Amino acid sequence: MPPSRPLATSLLAGLPTTPGGLTATVPRQLVHRASVAETFLTGAVATGADSFDVFAEWPRTHQLLVSPDRSAYQPMLVAETVRQAGTLLAHTAYDVPLGHHFVLREWDITTRPDLLTVGSSPAEPLLRVTVTDVTRRGGRPAGFRYEADVLLGSTSVATARVAATWTSEAVYRRLRGGRSASTVPVLPLPPGLPPATVGRASAADVVLAPAAAPGRWQLRVDTGHAVFFDHPLDHVPGMLLLEAACQVVAADPAGRGRIPVSFSCVFHRYAELDLPTWMVRTGTAGPGGDGVRVTARQKDATVFECGVGTGER
Repeated sequence: MPPSRPLATSLLAGLPTTPGGLTATVPRQLVHRASVAETFLTGAVATGADSFDVFAEWPRTHQLLVSPDRSAYQPMLVAETVRQAGTLLAHTAYDVPLGHHFVLREWDITTRPDLLTVGSSPAEPLLRVTVTDVTRRGGRPAGFRYEADVLLGSTSVATARVAATWTSEAVYRRLRGGRSASTVPVLPLPPGLPPATVGRASAADVVLAPAAAPGRWQLRVDTGHAVFFDHPLDHVPGMLLLEAACQVVAADPAGRGRIPVSFSCVFHRYAELDLPTWMVRTGTAGPGGDGVRVTARQKDATVFECGVGTGER
């Protein structure tokens, strides 16, 4: 069966191909980040028609993605690294132009927290990525699914399956009806829950505000947050919705004493900055019923659903 594309475009061929001797991250534009500090990938190489090794480096400390006591990498770091791998490969191996918008559709991630320990130097994970189901529009790739096995050394510490699409700036603007980061008003930030209630050390990282009904919280959308809003956006980013689902686990009495270990998420539509977003615990998740199912709603519409599997702390 012929390959669906060349093994590498010039962009992919220009990236570092071995972990040894890496001295810099990949260009931040390729992973849709403005800050080099939030860019975790360091290189990539094609290993087959639609398979790749993607190299990364994880910091030993981070306000969100490393535990407050600096002992463990959070599953959210795995999720962000996997997301960055998808955008990198879209631009470098599938000829998606810079400036196109990357849209997450589905996200399934399973981690092994007991193996995500912070060591005496930054971890250097290897992502073994296989791309499947490439969809095309007008002869150009318009989306794909990919699977990733995240390795530390020779040990698998996480697996992921992702579905994503992308669209040009012109089409995106038509879809968004002219909404932009500079024109969409942002709701006032409501007071958050106590940081310890949601497993955070800083009040600035609390993304849930109390609501009148049990099992329901308002999403706090701080567009000045340096991680969630690394650059201006006209909608609520997916990583913020995922963090909110994790904080629901910590805030809900049913989740006390447990930590997130897996996510199974569907992004239905954009969550708007000028509408209240309500995070609702809608049931249990996981084969043993030991997880939490979370829904994000705006008005009468579901914008996001996530089953968060949990394990003992």
